[in-house]
Amino acid sequence: MVLLAQCIGALFGLLTVIFGAFGAHALKKAFTEDQLKSFETGVKYQMYHAILLVILGFNFNLETALERYMIYCFIIGTFLFSFSIYGLCLSASKGKKLKFLGPVTPMGGLLLVTGWALLLYAFIKNWV
Repeated sequence: MVLLAQCIGALFGLLTVIFGAFGAHALKKAFTEDQLKSFETGVKYQMYHAILLVILGFNFNLETALERYMIYCFIIGTFLFSFSIYGLCLSASKGKKLKFLGPVTPMGGLLLVTGWALLLYAFIKNWV
């Protein structure tokens, strides 16, 4: 599980740099200002959680069910949240907005919130 968290974190980080550069250069002309802002939000959240996954991989054994669920929440939540934003922005810029992705973004956000809540619980459990 540690290796999974670290590898997915590194992959998310790598893709973040690529998507960030792509957004800053290639998409700047194709996107509206709102689409560019949304795209950048996806990129930021992806990088935040990429770093978090790598850090958690180095600092937790990730052996308990709680820790595994937390990692899954961060991985799946980041994918659903950020990649649905990318899909919405790209499809909208082509005039064919993929509306089914609209509800996916908040589901990803809910998983990210759940991951953070599980992390908080893990800290409190170890402290008390």
